[in-house]
Amino acid sequence: MPVTFRVVPITEEHIPGFRAAVDSVARELRYLSLMEAPPLESTREFVQGNIASGAPHFVAMADDKVVAWCDVTIKSRPSQAHSGVLGMGVIEPYRGRGIGRALMDAALKAAKAKGLTRVELTVRVDNEPAKKLYDAFGFVVEGICQRHMCINGEYTDSYYMAVLYDKKG
Repeated sequence: MPVTFRVVPITEEHIPGFRAAVDSVARELRYLSLMEAPPLESTREFVQGNIASGAPHFVAMADDKVVAWCDVTIKSRPSQAHSGVLGMGVIEPYRGRGIGRALMDAALKAAKAKGLTRVELTVRVDNEPAKKLYDAFGFVVEGICQRHMCINGEYTDSYYMAVLYDKKG
């Protein structure tokens, strides 16, 4: 069933919904390195920092709530300030409807506009739908992070992926 959604830059009013979405995906123990969302105050600091620095950070709104997010955290070291780390998630009932693709499109366009020339991420090797999405946006596997995560005593490897952009975007 088609769902109507809109992709918007995150604002402070989205923080509780963003945290709830992160928590929902994290507790599935299959997609994020988090097993639950950080406390609300930590989430607030993260979002406020992204807003203040102009880091790309978008949410998808549907049914009057945050149902997904995509952010590119800009690296803080001067030698790596040209690059960022992509994080994203879509809560379970909204997957497979083009929301992740729309969010990535917005975040990566904003990253290029910000002057980033490298965006990287990790994705579990068993998360084939996400890997296909990243492939479609030009990300390439740069390596495998062996035993990258351990959840309930089970190790999982992850792909280390990145996309590079020309300095002129």
